Amino acid sequence: MPSNIPRVTLTHAPTPLEPMNNLSELLGTQLYIKRDDCTGLAMGGNKTRKLEYLVGAALEAGADTLVTVGGIQSNHARQTAAAAAKFGLACELILEDVPGTPKGDYYHNGNLLLDQLCGAVLHHIGEGADLYEQAKVRVNELSREGKRPYLIPLGGSNEVGSLGYMRCADEIIDQASAMGISFDQIVVASGSGGTQAGLLAGLIARDVDIPVLGVCVSRSTEAQHELVDELLQRTLRSVSMNAEEAAGKVFTDGGFVGEGYGIPTSGTIEAVRLAAQHEAILLDPVYTGKGMAGLIELCRTGVYTAEQKILFIHTGGAPGLFAYTESFL
Repeated sequence: MPSNIPRVTLTHAPTPLEPMNNLSELLGTQLYIKRDDCTGLAMGGNKTRKLEYLVGAALEAGADTLVTVGGIQSNHARQTAAAAAKFGLACELILEDVPGTPKGDYYHNGNLLLDQLCGAVLHHIGEGADLYEQAKVRVNELSREGKRPYLIPLGGSNEVGSLGYMRCADEIIDQASAMGISFDQIVVASGSGGTQAGLLAGLIARDVDIPVLGVCVSRSTEAQHELVDELLQRTLRSVSMNAEEAAGKVFTDGGFVGEGYGIPTSGTIEAVRLAAQHEAILLDPVYTGKGMAGLIELCRTGVYTAEQKILFIHTGGAPGLFAYTESFL
């Protein structure tokens, strides 16, 4: 990766890579986990790695305000608010309601509470509104007020944010080598696509051929494949690599989405409980719970065998549990 790309330091890296011995015994497969819930920024998560490059780009552009978009319980919004606070920037969050989510604690707990504690200005819009249009309106208003806003996309997932997961791929390769492990597959919850695209770009850059399965949290297999593939190509081009190297690299599975984004399935709830009770690992009901549900099903159905070593990327999100208490009680 070129060394002249603007970047700040936010992540407690390298994050741990460790075996999940109890779940491995339960499911009959050799399971490992990359603990990117431990990145350290306001309870951590995968967006911290992306924000190292996005905040770097914002500072390079002379910005004084970060603006981003997401659902009311967005992990990305929480970490953006925290990154802004750390670098003395203002932060404005354009947050939409998400249909079908449990509402008992949704509007005052979890990530939303942390957004407020970090000092972000919150703008709530209704279901079905155009997030980006609302964000652009606010960016224009801030500019007229003499501010210098920088708009960060949903999930931090563009070719800038994805660079954070190229760095994570480097960590994984080096940690696996030090542990004497060769992984047969990497599994990650795939939403806005930047984490999966960045991991793939990093593996391609190191000429390491480990398949990465994105378990979809909001789209069909086909729609997610198209999203990640397009972002992977853009990411490769951004670091002067051949975009054609993306061919055949993207694998997605839309079988665990359920009713839609932010709506836990019974498999999600079971996965969160199993990870907590067998590994003392807290997943979330939106992303990692669905990702782990996919992993569990692939183990139970024999797609992953006893001889294989599978790495699960924990992308964080546990603060969201406190907004979903009625799903678990």
